[in-house]
Amino acid sequence: MRFLVYNIRYGTGGRRRAPWSGYLGRTVGNMKEIAEFIRQLDPDVIGLLEVDAGSYRTRSTNQAQFIADELGHYNLYRSKYDRFSVAHLLPVINKQGNAFLTRDTIRGAQFHYFDRGVKKLVIELELENVTMFLVHLALSFRARHHQLAELYEMVRGSSKPTMVAGDFNLSWGDKEIRLFLAATGLAAAGPEGEPTYPSWEPKRRLDFILHSREIRITRFDAPRVTYSDHLPLVCDFEIEGVRRQS
Repeated sequence: MRFLVYNIRYGTGGRRRAPWSGYLGRTVGNMKEIAEFIRQLDPDVIGLLEVDAGSYRTRSTNQAQFIADELGHYNLYRSKYDRFSVAHLLPVINKQGNAFLTRDTIRGAQFHYFDRGVKKLVIELELENVTMFLVHLALSFRARHHQLAELYEMVRGSSKPTMVAGDFNLSWGDKEIRLFLAATGLAAAGPEGEPTYPSWEPKRRLDFILHSREIRITRFDAPRVTYSDHLPLVCDFEIEGVRRQS
């Protein structure tokens, strides 16, 4: 099975710009390029961060739905701000969220919201043989570590092989999640310290795919593309005891 996780920066592109200005541009042309890039990778499951659900940037198009339609996938989208957040009252910002896209039927899904931070959403996706959690953690160190503690409780409650993926916003890279990995028994796919940000000159590792021990990673890559300010992560994996389909 192939899994792609990608912070797409609302489809506004990956060029070096003044702070925050990269989030304001129109997205139609770039989204076609992103969709074609994803099509060529042919993933079974896609976790998308920073998805626009239909603001002026996209001419009212939900980006998750657009990519899903291009690929013939199912999609699962939710705002990354809980319903009590001020962000729900702000134009453009209230259209920002995360999404899962899947080739196969979704067997179950839950939307969790952390107690701390501004970006609070966790999407829990249940497939036949694996449970996946998609996260975009807080920029604040203190809030982020409260979120990791809550995420530990979610992972501990999973009865299937588990993957946790997304933009972790870690200030210290791999070192910052060592205790979380030790507590959950998860491992990080890919080489330690593999930088994912910024895409045009990667220096920091913000994006991760974590997996339980029953999951064997057979291929891992961070393609050097600049459709966003983050690099995408791609991994192929197998699950112990599950036969590969021909």
